[in-house]
Amino acid sequence: MTGLRKRLGGRLAVGLVGAAALLSVVTGINRIVAPPGNRLPFVALLPEEATLLAGFTGAITGFLLLIAAYLLRRRLRAGWFAAVILLPLTALQGLVGSTRIGLLLALVSLVALLSLAVDRRPFSEEIDFTPTQWAALAGLVGSLGYSTAGAYALNEEFTNLATITDAVYFSVVTASTVGYGDVTPTSPLAKWFAMSALVLNVAAFAVALGVLFTPAIEARLTTALGRMTDTDIDLLADHVLVLGYGELTEPLIDELIEANVPFLVVTPEESVARVLAERDGVHVLTADPSDEEALERANVGDARAVVAATNKDAEDALSILTARQLNPDVTIAAAATDRENVNKLKRAGADMVISPATIGGHLLVQSVLGGGDSEALARRLLDEE
Repeated sequence: MTGLRKRLGGRLAVGLVGAAALLSVVTGINRIVAPPGNRLPFVALLPEEATLLAGFTGAITGFLLLIAAYLLRRRLRAGWFAAVILLPLTALQGLVGSTRIGLLLALVSLVALLSLAVDRRPFSEEIDFTPTQWAALAGLVGSLGYSTAGAYALNEEFTNLATITDAVYFSVVTASTVGYGDVTPTSPLAKWFAMSALVLNVAAFAVALGVLFTPAIEARLTTALGRMTDTDIDLLADHVLVLGYGELTEPLIDELIEANVPFLVVTPEESVARVLAERDGVHVLTADPSDEEALERANVGDARAVVAATNKDAEDALSILTARQLNPDVTIAAAATDRENVNKLKRAGADMVISPATIGGHLLVQSVLGGGDSEALARRLLDEE
């Protein structure tokens, strides 16, 4: 039951928030164009301005909630807070400003809010922008601030520009290059300012779009090619972590695929990772399996088991030690290439250590002498002699 909760908790919340976002957009548009006869009876008691406002803001809230769903899919805490703030609004907008479909929006919003309130643990990551992304975001905010403040300061030298709202409108219209023509400069100074605002805003938007959204586009292309994205890794739970890659890892991967068990291979070798990533059903994280940050990235805390089966016992011991420190309750199995390292791997934190050399020797003797002792073989497989 715990494993099922881990698998469904984060995904269910993301799905519900995404559904609420889409419903909010649909109901907002529906409220704007729907004839009065299709609206809920109690809506007639409200001012027409309130219902119209709910319709327009419902579409905007829906788009914002889509962004929150994306952040939730990235396991970001900011997405959790944004969704918790927006979901009550969408529920209220569904009841006040939409047609009968608003009842469904209100219900989905409340259920999504409940799912987020019950378990916020999956959404604990902080926003990890690179310095370039922060710079692009700062440039965008700065350029919009420059054009807004400048337009408001020169409002007497523009037509139809008297308030801060008009200045913001001018700034956004200029940045988007729409240019409705209702706000125009009337002096040389205002014209020079408008040209500078146009150049700065368009450049800032272009840079911000490229820097901030390119990783998301690349992630979607990666998904289309059948590979696991960072987001997919973030949502892994109740999976098997395979630490490192060696001769013993290959049959282990085949068994996990055949058993339809979700798993993730953590290997520092890029060439191996590229080959494994081309195979169906094999997910790889290119990182050092003995590094704490890498195992946290691989969700070792939500793993059902950890396996270390490379040809390098020393590296396996370090990986096992790190995994045990990060998740004291996880089951860890290992394979010892050298028989004398069995106890060392156990001391590092492995629950079960199998010695292929011991098993091979036992099977060879049994094949030569005839007969077999299945209980003795089982004890050797689990190293319980």
